[in-house]
Amino acid sequence: MADTALTAQHRSPLADATDRLAAATRSCAGALRLAELPFLAQVNVRLDAKGAAADAVGLALDLALPLEPNTVVRAGGLTALWLGPDEWLLVGRPGIQRDLESRIRSAAADEPVSVTDVSAQRTTLLVSGPRARDLLAHGCPLDLHPRVFGPGRCAQTTLGRAQAVLVSRDEPRAGFWVLVRSSFAGYLTDWLLDAATEYAWS
Repeated sequence: MADTALTAQHRSPLADATDRLAAATRSCAGALRLAELPFLAQVNVRLDAKGAAADAVGLALDLALPLEPNTVVRAGGLTALWLGPDEWLLVGRPGIQRDLESRIRSAAADEPVSVTDVSAQRTTLLVSGPRARDLLAHGCPLDLHPRVFGPGRCAQTTLGRAQAVLVSRDEPRAGFWVLVRSSFAGYLTDWLLDAATEYAWS
């Protein structure tokens, strides 16, 4: 009962920006879509990629942790982002973070592992549409050309002046996730909306 009450009171950091994001999407006439994906479960995992825990956790999640730098693995509605040689971020539907933590700790058994629920740290912005890559390139130092940062890639970077995790979705039309700290979400949304005016109806 307490969890239900807490969820009902929980408020997205971009709740007040929903209408502005929708209006920008309409004004861009199909060139861009901007939206928040609130409350996604986000669990940070640190373990030895070459140790027994990595294989055990992969089996428990039915998803092999990506070992190639800046890559993404998806399976069964769960997304694993490579953040470092011994660090990953698991992203899934809202509300599953406790289950993920439990499964990872159980699978790792006595092997050293760090599991941290960071869901409240960040929110996620969806940037999609034919001009999504162009929009992000205005403020991101990465080479976002599809040959370099194509589907299934991720990176910790900056967008505008905000630190973010950028994820290129599996299908080109699916666009990008921008995972940004909640305290910078309002700033980054304002930045995206301002940059998107270039693609609005003239």
